[in-house]
Amino acid sequence: MSNSLREELQQYLHELGIQPVCVEHPEVFTVEEMMPHVQHLKGAHSKNLFLRDKKKKGLWLVTVLHDRQVNLNDLAKKLSVGSGNLRFADEAAMVEKLKVGQGCATPLALFCDVTGDVKFVLDSKFLKGGHDRVYFHPMTNAATMGITPEEFLTFLKKTGHDPVIVQFDD
Repeated sequence: MSNSLREELQQYLHELGIQPVCVEHPEVFTVEEMMPHVQHLKGAHSKNLFLRDKKKKGLWLVTVLHDRQVNLNDLAKKLSVGSGNLRFADEAAMVEKLKVGQGCATPLALFCDVTGDVKFVLDSKFLKGGHDRVYFHPMTNAATMGITPEEFLTFLKKTGHDPVIVQFDD
C-alpha cells in the first residue's frame, strides 16, 4: 500500500527486537508471480486469503504454505464456521481492517487490526516444518520479508492475534 505503512511495520518489528531480512522485487499479485523472485530464500513462503463468513459477521486471514490448495468448505468445517460459509472478503474490508489492498494480504498487517476483528488462521507447517524463516509481504507486494517462526509468534502475540493453528492434509 504505502511506504509509510511499511516503515511503521519495520518500526514495530524493531521495537520487538525482530530484525527481518527483506528482498525487493517487482510488484506481484499471485504466488506464481512471486516465486521466481524469492525461491532462493530458504524457508516457508506464504499464500494469504482474506475471507469472511456468509453472514458477514467474521473476518479471517488465512496463511498457508505457498503451494497449498485450500478448499474453503473443508476449511470452514475445520474452523467450525459451517460448510459453504466462507467467502473471499471484498477489498474494502481488507483495506479498512488491515490497511492493505488486493495482492498485499499479509499476516504482518495484523498490527493494523488494533480492535482484533480479524481472526488469524495459520497452517501448522509454518511452525512445525523446521523452517529457518517464514516469509510474507511487508505491507506491499513489491517486497518479501522473512522472520524466524519464533519471531513471528512474538509478533502475533504482541498484536493480540493468537493464531488458530490448522493441520492441513498433505
